[in-house]
Amino acid sequence: MTDPTPHAALRGAVDLSSLVQRSQQPDSTAAPAPADGSVVFATDDQGFASALELSRTVPVVVAVWGSWSEPSQELVAALDHLVRARAGRLVLATADADRSPQLVQAFQVQSVPTVVAVVAGQPVPLFAGVQPDEVIDQVFDQLLELASQHGVTGSVEATDAAGDPDAAPQEPEEPPLPPLHQEAYDAIEGGDFAAAAAAYKKAIAQDPRDQMAVAGLAQANLLGRLNGKTLESIRNAAAAGPDDLGAQLDVADLDLSGGHVDDAFDRLLTMFPKLDADQKKFVRERLVELFEVVGTEDPRVAVARRRLTNMLF
Repeated sequence: MTDPTPHAALRGAVDLSSLVQRSQQPDSTAAPAPADGSVVFATDDQGFASALELSRTVPVVVAVWGSWSEPSQELVAALDHLVRARAGRLVLATADADRSPQLVQAFQVQSVPTVVAVVAGQPVPLFAGVQPDEVIDQVFDQLLELASQHGVTGSVEATDAAGDPDAAPQEPEEPPLPPLHQEAYDAIEGGDFAAAAAAYKKAIAQDPRDQMAVAGLAQANLLGRLNGKTLESIRNAAAAGPDDLGAQLDVADLDLSGGHVDDAFDRLLTMFPKLDADQKKFVRERLVELFEVVGTEDPRVAVARRRLTNMLF
């Protein structure tokens, strides 16, 4: 786990300039609030330009998380509360690791959740994993001190649509999910992954082009396979049985769920040539399912898919 202490100086080893064409430093110390008037907002590879620019006036805490990761959800909720308590002296940008491969690479994220900060356009590593609120508060104190040393002392004034700075930020209403998707979502929330998978299968039967249901089914299956198993038992079984396909499939699931996508794919693809025909068919189907969990547009999926294709033909 990363030591939850900001570095004494801004790091220059990681260059974020490739993510965005940097603008000139703004003259004012009153930073513009994000579009929704909130000090907490979502970002991704395409939207990170505004967060990077904002960091020249107020420190930006970036939480790289996974929607499928319970520790991620727990930490993001804690960060949301603690950042809002800072009255605009910090902002929080949440980045879904599956949708932000460039940010994952730029911030050298090894697992989710991982928290970094950006000050004056430069990254500051903070910590990985869930931390107690009091530890996060201490990290934020140190981050603000570090930012002050580099002239980043502005703040964001969060306002509602009517311009009232004291009003709570208004979250945009999301459209309701289709009934079967909602049924699956509720089942996942209740820990019934088999019921979630069944709901997604019904949705796919009704519309085979429903890619959200295909991805949801893959995620529900992954959660179901990991349910009730511990990290130690999975890794011990894989270490004891390097040729045990079931054990290696389990640890690939574990790696993927922890954000180690390349490790998960490499583990199965390395085994692939040594398997018999039936095992190869099973692993190929599992890889295709894991591709859906990560996202078929993810560049890591494209690399693994090419590698798999080369071994098939």
